[in-house]
Amino acid sequence: MSRLGIAFWLNTLAAQGAVAQEVRQAFLKDREGQLTNIADITVAQDDTYSVAMNNDAFSEHFLSMRPFKCLDGSDKTWCHVPYPYEIARDISDDLTDLEYDFLFLWKGRTDYGINMWNGIYYRIERTETGFHGTLHEMDMDLLSAPPEGGYCVRCARRTSLKAIPPAIVCRRL
Repeated sequence: MSRLGIAFWLNTLAAQGAVAQEVRQAFLKDREGQLTNIADITVAQDDTYSVAMNNDAFSEHFLSMRPFKCLDGSDKTWCHVPYPYEIARDISDDLTDLEYDFLFLWKGRTDYGINMWNGIYYRIERTETGFHGTLHEMDMDLLSAPPEGGYCVRCARRTSLKAIPPAIVCRRL
């Protein structure tokens, strides 16, 4: 099973004092339509958020001298790539921070090590019913070593993405 898309569903609405928060679940959806819950996203009223990855969904891999949390399919292994630089985790203006929290790369199931050019970037857009995620290929070599000066706020540029159909439509339940 190759993983195809990412989906976000509204799970609960919880009030904490005067501040309401939405807790959404993030899923990867494979070709057969099976969903794997990979994270909970807590979104505050001011559109700041936090992500808690679902560690039970992932297996531990040590690839290319680094630990990765991965999902094993029948022909590919998909590994989560934590964005190596600080981000605001704010989706009030755009969803780029959220996109950076869900970077992946893939490797063949029997391959040894990883190749950062096998990056997966989900371009996420708001819709009337929630979010719409589109899978893109991306060369993540730029994230494998610090840039000159040692810091990069938004290193992954959308202009370097290659769309891969089909798009996965995400909705609120």
